[in-house]
Amino acid sequence: MYDILKKVNGPEDVKKLNAEELNILAADIRDALFNRLTKIGGHFGPNFGIVEAEIALHYVFNSPHDKFVFDVSHQSYPHKMLTGRKNGYIDDSCFKDDSGYTNPEESEHDLFNIGHTSTSISLASGLVKARDLKGGNENVIALIGDGSLTGGEALEALDFAGSEIHSNFIIIVNDNQQAIAECHGGICKHLDELRKTKGSAENNFFKTLGLDYIYEENGNDIQAMIKVLQKVKDIDHPIVLHINTQKGKGYKLAEDNREAWHWCLPFDKATGKPTISFGSGENYTTLARDYIMNKAQKDKDFVVITPAMPMTAGLTPDLRQKLGEQYVDTGIAEEHAVAMASGIAKAGGKPLVVTNSTFIQRTYDQVSQDVCINNNPVTILLNYTSFDGLTDVTHLGIFTIAAFANIPNLVMLAPSSKEEYLNMLDWAVEQNKHPVMILIPGNEITSRAADKNYDAINTFKIEQSGEKVAILALGDFYQRGEELARQVEKKLGFKPTLINPRFASGIDEAMLQNLPKNHQLIITLEDGILDGGFGQKIAAFYGASDIKVKNYGLQKVFYDRYNPQDLLRQLGMTSEQIIEDIKKLL
Repeated sequence: MYDILKKVNGPEDVKKLNAEELNILAADIRDALFNRLTKIGGHFGPNFGIVEAEIALHYVFNSPHDKFVFDVSHQSYPHKMLTGRKNGYIDDSCFKDDSGYTNPEESEHDLFNIGHTSTSISLASGLVKARDLKGGNENVIALIGDGSLTGGEALEALDFAGSEIHSNFIIIVNDNQQAIAECHGGICKHLDELRKTKGSAENNFFKTLGLDYIYEENGNDIQAMIKVLQKVKDIDHPIVLHINTQKGKGYKLAEDNREAWHWCLPFDKATGKPTISFGSGENYTTLARDYIMNKAQKDKDFVVITPAMPMTAGLTPDLRQKLGEQYVDTGIAEEHAVAMASGIAKAGGKPLVVTNSTFIQRTYDQVSQDVCINNNPVTILLNYTSFDGLTDVTHLGIFTIAAFANIPNLVMLAPSSKEEYLNMLDWAVEQNKHPVMILIPGNEITSRAADKNYDAINTFKIEQSGEKVAILALGDFYQRGEELARQVEKKLGFKPTLINPRFASGIDEAMLQNLPKNHQLIITLEDGILDGGFGQKIAAFYGASDIKVKNYGLQKVFYDRYNPQDLLRQLGMTSEQIIEDIKKLL
């Protein structure tokens, strides 16, 4: 098994192979992908669809002298295997050696740590500029696909490349007719037209921008790809190479259901069914899904907007169809989604923007300028805000509170139970006074009575009255606060006060002023970094007083592929460790 792949220790070995061996290499790579993905999961469709193109890239070009930049880089697994990292795919004990994205710490063949979309053309244009300043002669190749051309940064970069670059720059548009979900927008329709005319359509967006253009219909044919790449190698101006590929190629289940197989859990190859389960009961995603469907049916002013992330709220294709005009997918364009939502709110609509926390980072300007300065009642619902969710360095949600909670007018809500989550969501959508951001809890569903109205902004809730120590446990760390309170009472012999702050963007000054009367220590727990976070607001409030404050949260660090529970222990955030701190501080 892997007879050819085992012989490939770098790109120089790819160049030694004949046509038959290259095809065997492609099969070996797919077998290796199956080995890794069936056992630990990861991005399936993007990698299976790009195998032949990446083999051809390494056959024709000379990495790392020639520079490859992979958009999102979730399609870089074959590239990794061809650049000395095959053990991360064929040897189970080496799985942890390779991240799911390009990573310069792994190899000189990787130039950037990339996990967000629409960036490759911009990054590569910077490599072009530096090369030209230094008098270099290497080829610079940007690969972009999976609907990423709908992103604003990609369009900005294309606009720049077509008019401002006058030297070698190769932009490969990997057209697999799919983003994560289905493609939306004029760019996707234009690619369809180019594909149907085999690149000869009279209207050509790329040429309009000043870019040269060539089309290759057989993007999954190694020899066809070698031939076309040899044509563009060492070209002296920017060119777009538009290739047609099959996402998920080599596994019929993935070919037939591209959305479901964009990313996968560990699965059984014969059936395609996941081999691990998180249960089939309620979770915060299904709660959002049910709320959205019920709300849309009852209120025609309500609209849900997503930048290509419908499954953030569990919106499967059939549900999206049922929503009809009350569902908008902007493509991979978070900035547009947020600004559009502000326009809808201004005109009396009730917009709900749903996406993952890591992707909302791209919209800081729109949230601040287009939404909050205008104080338009947009609701933004964010998934994976927790340290216990996505752990790749490019997808962390732990910066959300610090990044957004300090924008004026924005109300950031951190629900701690099913009831609180649904009540906050409904309040946010119905009220018309504030922009609201809601952090979807990252733990299992818990149930507890909750208020329905949150008009009294920054009002904390005392869930348990006690003495000596007050525990302010925010959002999905409330359950950790409950456990800590139980342990304090059990091991230290007194009942602490337990507070559910609910609001991550402000403080309850009246409540905080009263706490020193019968408390000596304030403890804050938050699912985010401490710097600029919730706890520091509490500490700053008590800065001139005698009461002690101890903040627990994460450090301002780009953590990568960590074990969440190990990280808590390293940070001294287990109940046992906090109990020891309390003993010392009291």
